[in-house]
Amino acid sequence: MESIGIVNYWIVIALMMIALYIVISANNLIKKIIGLNIFQSSVFILYISIGKVGGGTAPILLKEPAVYSNPLPHVLILTAIVVGVATTALGLALIVRIRSAFGTIDDQDVQQDIERN
Repeated sequence: MESIGIVNYWIVIALMMIALYIVISANNLIKKIIGLNIFQSSVFILYISIGKVGGGTAPILLKEPAVYSNPLPHVLILTAIVVGVATTALGLALIVRIRSAFGTIDDQDVQQDIERN
């Protein structure tokens, strides 16, 4: 039963490898943004998994001694989610601008157009 405790880490590794493959292999800029979001989500899962203490409770002062889970990783992830949404919005806005300027969202076509001009 101890192997169940590390399932989260295998999921994180699988998601990271899938996301890395998407970012490297995709020519479509929107697919690259999706790959970056998957990678970001895997990092969130990693930090939340590390921050969880087995048998830990919420850090509320009790009269008897208790084991507390550290709330800091969860707070940092909440902040990272907000930053991730803003970064994704900026990336998508840039893709819209690239589409209007070059007529495509394929990164190789955009690179060829830049080299021609």
